[in-house]
Amino acid sequence: MCSISTRMMVTVGPMVGREGERVSAHFNEFGMLRGRITRRLSSGFVTELDMDGAEREKLAAKIDWQKKYVHAQVPDKRAHRRFLPRDPRSTIVLADGRSIACFIIDLSRSGAAVSAHYWPDLGTPMALGRVVGRVVRHLEVGFALQFIQLQNVDELEALTRPAPEPEKA
Repeated sequence: MCSISTRMMVTVGPMVGREGERVSAHFNEFGMLRGRITRRLSSGFVTELDMDGAEREKLAAKIDWQKKYVHAQVPDKRAHRRFLPRDPRSTIVLADGRSIACFIIDLSRSGAAVSAHYWPDLGTPMALGRVVGRVVRHLEVGFALQFIQLQNVDELEALTRPAPEPEKA
C-alpha cells in the first residue's frame, strides 16, 4: 500500500485489477480492507473502501497511530528499524534458479517480510533480488526472510530490486 485514508487507498502490487472489481487486502497495520477499484495506475490501483462509520473511526485511529509511529519515529524495540521500500515489487530467486515475482512488505538491515504466490518451508534458502537469506517465519500474507549478512541500509533498496533476467544465448 502506498497511501491510505478512511475513504480510499492506493495500492502497488504485482497484479492490477479492473475498474469496478472488488478487492480484499490484509495489512498488518490496518487489518482486512475491502472495496472496489475506482482507478487503475501503472503499477497498482485506487480502491474506494467499503466501511461503516464505526469501521472508519477505527481505521482513522490506526492511521493516526501509524503517522505518529512512522513520522515521529517513536522508538521500536526491534534490533533493526523496518521501512517500506519506494517500489515494493521484487523477485525471489530459489535455489533451483526459479524467479518468482513478489511484493516486499517491509525491509530491515537483517531481513524482509515478503508476499508472493509461493509458500516456502521454514529454512528455505533464497535471494530477495540479490540479497541471500532463509525463511524464518510464516506470516498471514507471506513469510519473513532473515538475511545471511546484515545489509547496508543505503544500498538495500537497490539490492532487493527484481533480479535481472538472464541473457539468452
